Amino acid sequence: MSSMVQWFQRLADGLRDRLAAGGAWWAGPVAAAVLLLWLVLSVLWGGEPDPFDVQGAALDRAGGRTERLVVGYVTTATLARVAETLLDKPGGYLSNDVMPPGVFMDNIPHWEFGVLVQVRDLARALRNDFSRSQTQSVEDPDLAAAEPLFNFDNDSWLFPPSERKYRQAVGHLDRYLARLADPAQPTAQFFARADNLRDWLAVVEKRLGSLSQRLSASVGQLRINTDLAGDSAARQSTRSAGEVVVKTPWLEIDDVFYEARGTTWALIHFLAAVEYDFHDVLVKKNARVSLRQIIRELEGAQRPVWSPVVLNGSGFGFVTNYSLIMASYVSRANAAVIDLRSLLEQG
Repeated sequence: MSSMVQWFQRLADGLRDRLAAGGAWWAGPVAAAVLLLWLVLSVLWGGEPDPFDVQGAALDRAGGRTERLVVGYVTTATLARVAETLLDKPGGYLSNDVMPPGVFMDNIPHWEFGVLVQVRDLARALRNDFSRSQTQSVEDPDLAAAEPLFNFDNDSWLFPPSERKYRQAVGHLDRYLARLADPAQPTAQFFARADNLRDWLAVVEKRLGSLSQRLSASVGQLRINTDLAGDSAARQSTRSAGEVVVKTPWLEIDDVFYEARGTTWALIHFLAAVEYDFHDVLVKKNARVSLRQIIRELEGAQRPVWSPVVLNGSGFGFVTNYSLIMASYVSRANAAVIDLRSLLEQG
């Protein structure tokens, strides 16, 4: 936001100089109105979307027909709804904006990126795992088309804009949903199996683990290098030091924080959808409580941020550290994911 303030200051200084040199009398009021409009839009567009009920959203997509909520429908519909939220929230998709005020807003674009990474991961799991019975089975054509579209550049503003590709991907998800709910088209399937769910959770585990480390590095840490731990025959490309200093650059602390906010927001919805579609699997493994604990921890990461800036005090200093608080929720959610994967591996 500091770049936005500096830009406004330069614009105001330029207008003042012009008026002093005899510029048009209306330049000042018009400039003030434009600046006020941009500030108002920055506030309106800077808010994070509210959570939504995944079953209700899926039912809306099914036209209110409960019989269409077959296995996999809620998960796929939730993926489509989360992707649409990126595009249709107040201000629309901001990551590729080149005009003010969007071009000066960096918190929401990083929130969008966190959501987008989870959308891409789930779209890949749908294509490679959930919709296929065996490794030799044919992939679904709509999911095969949607997954690369979601992986299009997130900051392309023209030729084509990112939004166009993402809407095309949502269109393919809708076509897959229509076939999935149609008994006359058995080629579209969603297999709610423990191994499929475990594979996707392995990716979630890695994403949360990385975020936790990046958030914790807001205060800087001297870490023991454990890259090759646990395997005496392990090797790596180049040698690295036994101790590594890890610290997130000061200007990137709020970026990582809001990326984590977007990640946890998306995962809350995806896990709620998984609880619906994988109900029988979770009951058999006695794992529903573990999944709900993950959601509970992620919901803690969504508590309102009352400070206009992401505070970055030392661990036990006078000023709080928002990144460490976020890291605590993310780490506990990650530990619960590990426990859930262990339960799913058991008979």
